[in-house]
Amino acid sequence: MKQSSDEQLVAAFQAGDQTAFTELVGRYEKRLFNYLQKFLGKRAWAEDVFQDTFLQVYTSVGRFDVTRRFRPWLYTIATNKARDLLRSHARRPAVQLTAGDDQTGTNQLWDALLMHETTAEHLFDQKQERLLVRAVVAQLPDHLRQIILLAYFEQLSYKEMAQILQIPIGTVKSRLHAAVANFSRRYREQTGQAERT
Repeated sequence: MKQSSDEQLVAAFQAGDQTAFTELVGRYEKRLFNYLQKFLGKRAWAEDVFQDTFLQVYTSVGRFDVTRRFRPWLYTIATNKARDLLRSHARRPAVQLTAGDDQTGTNQLWDALLMHETTAEHLFDQKQERLLVRAVVAQLPDHLRQIILLAYFEQLSYKEMAQILQIPIGTVKSRLHAAVANFSRRYREQTGQAERT
């Protein structure tokens, strides 16, 4: 039996089928929560934003156009709510967009991350390595951490990221490049691989 698409579930919910909404929540419960926890850094905050997100989906789904894709709309709501929470806690770190002069390591990481058959899970299959990667990602400024999470952990397309973040695709690409460069520099610093001058 073929599984209903997200948009079919939304249409069913709009027509009064409450179980369709429950299925949507279940479908995104783990993945969206993990995204929020990585982005916000605190489980309690992720729980709050997750609940607020689906409360807004529940109350505004009647206006959702089922010819559009549901996932970018859901992530847009969640991302905006997460940003609002961070702003309310005045937790904004200084933004650093440059990554230094060493482009070789950045380009190697960039190429590895963009390989279609390579996933974040495959790249960081050892436990210590995964913990280090998570720590480095957590240190990134919010807007760079967010784009890394959407691109490599959620594996969204440029177009979906542009919709979620409400920025042009060109900005998505340049921000993703800055995020990877920043990650690469911080990672090398953490592992002692930074070049000494």
